[in-house]
Amino acid sequence: MDIGLLIGGTDTGAVSGAIFERKDPVTGDVATRAAAAKKADVDKAVEAAAAAFPEWSETGPNGRRALLLKAADALEARTDDFIETCIAETGATGPWIGFNVMLAAGMLREAASMTTQITGEVIPSDKPGTISMALRQPVGVIVGMAPWNAPVILATRAIAMPLACGNTVVLKASELCPATHRMIGEILTDAGLPSGAVNVITHAADDAPEVVSALIAHPKVKRLNFTGSTKVGRIVAEQAGRHLKPVLLELGGKAPLIVLDDADIDAAVNAAAFGAFMNQGQICMSTERIVVDEKVADEFVEKFAAKAASLPFGNPREHVVLGSLVDRAHAERVSDLIDDAVAQGASLVTGGTNASTILPASVLDHVNANMRVYRDESFGPVVSVVRVNGVDEAVAVANDTEYGLAAAVFGRDVQRALSVARRIESGICHVNGPTVADEAQMPFGGVKASGYGRFGGKAAVDAFTELRWITIEDPGQHYPF
Repeated sequence: MDIGLLIGGTDTGAVSGAIFERKDPVTGDVATRAAAAKKADVDKAVEAAAAAFPEWSETGPNGRRALLLKAADALEARTDDFIETCIAETGATGPWIGFNVMLAAGMLREAASMTTQITGEVIPSDKPGTISMALRQPVGVIVGMAPWNAPVILATRAIAMPLACGNTVVLKASELCPATHRMIGEILTDAGLPSGAVNVITHAADDAPEVVSALIAHPKVKRLNFTGSTKVGRIVAEQAGRHLKPVLLELGGKAPLIVLDDADIDAAVNAAAFGAFMNQGQICMSTERIVVDEKVADEFVEKFAAKAASLPFGNPREHVVLGSLVDRAHAERVSDLIDDAVAQGASLVTGGTNASTILPASVLDHVNANMRVYRDESFGPVVSVVRVNGVDEAVAVANDTEYGLAAAVFGRDVQRALSVARRIESGICHVNGPTVADEAQMPFGGVKASGYGRFGGKAAVDAFTELRWITIEDPGQHYPF
């Protein structure tokens, strides 16, 4: 598949004429040839978005709503296209990509529903004859930067609420799934949004620093949102800070799932398997650490290992639960974490490594803080079991990480489990549910090295509008001099 940049509603090549290739991680064949943008292309995209802002920002809320709803229907109608394209680019399974499309369409519909909820208030003033108002207004051009792992969800999330709030956007696509991300921009443009309201920039991996820096520095870019690794998120935040530009960050995770001594073990096993191995563990909320009370650890590990061993893995075009990791380098990193843990005394109770991008579900027992897998985000199909003695140690281990995105607690005493959940340092926590969950209307985001700010519903309105104080006053008011 050959694709260009989407700038001002038009398919165009890069100014330099450069292209790059994304290869299928399973077959090695070229999946996509895409235009390789650089700074000159960034400038064109931002200028197109800025030119479209007056018309789109002045479009009424129901006008914006109608177009976003139309785009949601069109997105769902292209589910098969997304599945075919995304399997080739990322190696994910069809069901995962189909879920991506379903939730992304829901995000567009939720954004559509919010267009009439961007409200203000009248605030009592001490000045006689004064009406004092707090009003929310769109800010202008917003940049969204989306990753490859949940490509339809996260790219749609990066632009849906900014558009609903009346902003125009430039989406920086991931170099690992350029065609998937470009398709979202096409759908919104074809739905009838003004030319330039949505622009999509694709780029080669080597050009990422230039493209990101140019997007952040452009004077007509007012705000940014970034979903990706904590390493890159720090760079984005630092550069945005130099320009005093707000940025919403959703970064890495090391999600703990605590199994208390009164937990329903079968329920915890099912949730842990889903949370750890959905999309091969390549989700920011993936269950990476299972913190189990030693009273029930043997039973849990036996059942969980059996569950993990039963999960079929292989070519994502076949009927499997686990497909491919995004590339071989990523698979080698996961394998290194497993080998390091085993070398230091962990027990590999199921799974293992091989020489391809397709790995089985792996479970490591007796993991401790000296092992790399205890602290490093694996972002792969390996999960650690850490045995603890009691609630206090469980909470301490759960919080013993720089990350703080998602977490879960299992226990039959719901009030006790809820008290544990409140002690966990994370933006999201589920009692008797998996660490992996998302709904368009929920405030989604983390703490610590997992980022700051919230996507979703009313929380996103705060992120993508400017709150202004405006007054109407008595022109004949008294002044002291």
